[in-house]
Amino acid sequence: MKLELSLVVHGCWVGVLTGLGRTALPGGVCCMYTRCCTMPQLTHDTLHTLNNLPSVTQLTLDTLVMHAVMLRFTFTGLHDTVLYCSLHDPVTSGPPGHIINKTVSVWGSGGRIKLTVAKFVALQKAVQPDLYQSMADRDTWQSNPSRKRVRKSVDRTLAYLGDCLILHNKTQVCLGLMLVRLVRETAKRPVGGFSLDGLHTAAMEKHLQIQLITAIKELPEDKPRLLHGLGRPDEALACVEVEVDLFERFFPFQVTERGCALSFPFNITTDPESAGAGVEPNAGVGETTGTDNPQENQSKMTPFKINLKDERYRDDFSPLVEGCGCYHCRNHKKACLLHLLVTNELLAGVLLMLHNMAHYCAFFTALRGVLASNRLGLLKKRVLQELGRR
Repeated sequence: MKLELSLVVHGCWVGVLTGLGRTALPGGVCCMYTRCCTMPQLTHDTLHTLNNLPSVTQLTLDTLVMHAVMLRFTFTGLHDTVLYCSLHDPVTSGPPGHIINKTVSVWGSGGRIKLTVAKFVALQKAVQPDLYQSMADRDTWQSNPSRKRVRKSVDRTLAYLGDCLILHNKTQVCLGLMLVRLVRETAKRPVGGFSLDGLHTAAMEKHLQIQLITAIKELPEDKPRLLHGLGRPDEALACVEVEVDLFERFFPFQVTERGCALSFPFNITTDPESAGAGVEPNAGVGETTGTDNPQENQSKMTPFKINLKDERYRDDFSPLVEGCGCYHCRNHKKACLLHLLVTNELLAGVLLMLHNMAHYCAFFTALRGVLASNRLGLLKKRVLQELGRR
């Protein structure tokens, strides 16, 4: 796998990923989040009502490990996509303290499963992804780890990576995991790309998070970088500026699970349809601010979404986002969705997921467009100005 640059705009890369065996991928892509090879809340038919589906699909090993015998069969419903297999689900986490020198623990539907390097690589051969994240000791995200514990985490992760590189199938691309000290060490290994993990924790201080993200620039320019754990629009914009190429797409699912709808502006053109879907939110839809790291309290809100369980939407017969072309906004209103949520109808999650996926996909479509036209500053200003007003 190789990153071929076509343009560098204010330090942001525009190019394509080649050598995947299927198709070239543009930079600035987010992976489609799945559980057990399916998009949460959406059937195969409803998923394909969406335009601009991601060209990379993320599979999570902890949701697949119990189904190793039938893995290839479960992929038949996916669209033609590049498959990326990560070690853990970005939305959930298992208890810490279950990693030793020889094994990493993942938590499937049947409980704890110990993975040796040999078993891990055998699972990757069964899944047959185009890209996969190597084994890693990532327990240091919990809170205030000691220097000794962090050093042990780095040593274990590098040892896992070395063993994975020896055993892995050469038709796949192994992504070396990045932690506190791993940037330079991982760059020395013959990996196909780099994944930056461990940034999803609320315990990490902001200045350290920024320092780690900035360290990405020390990596080789011809290999892609994939970021784990950050999904908010402002975080995506900041990471694109330090040359991140691939992002996880758990954010729409996370917002849906909270009974919320994405509603933030990213249109810098006069035609709201040109970026995929209309993006001008109604006035007065802001909520209390917070963060959206996957491991945080699920009740916290961000200014990028509206809480549809709020009683003020009981008599609101406007769409979620004016001009949005998703199925919900064309056919239903906020009041209808409030009713579906308070009565615990399964349709509520389906409609919300359709809208949130469409909105998020359109944002990344707009992001790639502004990178190609050297207008990233305008998009960043548009998103962050609205953030400041809410």
